[in-house]
Amino acid sequence: MVHFVGAGPGAPDLITQRGAALLQGADCIIYAGSLVNPALLGLAKPGCAIYNSAEMTLEQVLDTMRRMEAAGKTTVRLHTGDPCLYGAIREQMDALDTDGIPYDDTPGVSSFCGAAAALCAEYTLPTVSQTVIITRMEGRTPVPEKEKLQSLAAHGATMVIFLSIGLAAKVQEALLAGGAYTADTPAAVVYKATWPEQRVVRCTVGSLAESTKAAGITKTALIVVGDFLGTRYERSKLYDPAFATEYRPATEPKQ
Repeated sequence: MVHFVGAGPGAPDLITQRGAALLQGADCIIYAGSLVNPALLGLAKPGCAIYNSAEMTLEQVLDTMRRMEAAGKTTVRLHTGDPCLYGAIREQMDALDTDGIPYDDTPGVSSFCGAAAALCAEYTLPTVSQTVIITRMEGRTPVPEKEKLQSLAAHGATMVIFLSIGLAAKVQEALLAGGAYTADTPAAVVYKATWPEQRVVRCTVGSLAESTKAAGITKTALIVVGDFLGTRYERSKLYDPAFATEYRPATEPKQ
């Protein structure tokens, strides 16, 4: 059996209880060593075989899973954040399907949630943005033409940009070219969200590249953009005394 497990954004205590239990019971752990906090490996039982997938190809990862399965062993494939985002899990699952090896998937806290926590921010503020776009800048991995950053930026929604901090100047250019954000639109760079070395750099879209360069941040960071980082918004209807729900009546007349 192979268990795909989300390690969470970085802090070891942010892995789920299920994920921690699977790590404790695993005979083999294959972890994304370039991103997963190695402190989580302290949950492994004595004798557990541990492999760093940053040093492996897909074929080597799959061969390790097959060997463990043939020996009747349990493998945990430990991915950073939540495996469903930029985790390259589909190709692994398809291969396991072909081989008839059973697997399951345990979600984790994504780094985009960790970034919001680091900022003490809410992505979906009433009258500001009710949409969160999660994307990346095109690099060695292309993106579909209709998902180019400039096109997505035209919505002006809250945006979380993964895997693009090394292209900050191009990100800034694309965001401004979209037409909805201005040079004064709030932005932030969150480095290693929830890790002990976490850093937050607040800036604007117009100063994104300069601020990132000045901070010396070149990897392992998210870029977040949008007016949710500003000060203007309206209170939610959920807790408005004039708004009735199935749990409580309205206590004030609607304005």
